[in-house]
Amino acid sequence: MNFEYEINAKSKGFTAVCGVDEAGRGPLAGPVFAAAVILPENCEIEGLNDSKKLSEKKREALFDVIKEKAVSYSIASVDEKIIDEINILQATYLAMKKAVEGLDIPADYALIDGNRMPPLDIDGETVVKGDAKSPSIAAASILAKVSRDRFMLELDEKYPQYKFSQHKGYGTKLHYEMLTEHGVSDCHRMSFLKSFFGEKK
Repeated sequence: MNFEYEINAKSKGFTAVCGVDEAGRGPLAGPVFAAAVILPENCEIEGLNDSKKLSEKKREALFDVIKEKAVSYSIASVDEKIIDEINILQATYLAMKKAVEGLDIPADYALIDGNRMPPLDIDGETVVKGDAKSPSIAAASILAKVSRDRFMLELDEKYPQYKFSQHKGYGTKLHYEMLTEHGVSDCHRMSFLKSFFGEKK
């Protein structure tokens, strides 16, 4: 992983390039999170990688290092009520937009993980598997993932019957068993559960 995408953007005249990624598009409960990160040029963070390829312990350690080394970072979320209202894709776009706009040093170019560009007020490009190619996107993926996981641990204390600490809201066998037993909570995404509850009736 190198700063190829960041350097290429700067060669076009952009000065503040941020990486953007999301966490939590797939789960049945809780918000979707997004983060935007501007790293110093040629910043070295040992072990930086796609958050999905790292252990929870490694992500937690990198979370603090990234926040310390970043020129600027921002973390945003969109809750399950809005996800149900506007759909998960639009909610993800909204979280990304909020993250970019939350940077205290405004970015003028965004590197977005994936193949779909959210509607931003700055220029940018999508990078497929960007969290394994761009340090800025990888850093954003870790901030988003750790923030969401921590939020789900808070929900676990509020709704212990769903065992969120074990599955973080994803549609695991255990999670579906808890839904069958307890029904839905205020933090579940009803738009994700229509077919499940349709089958139960």
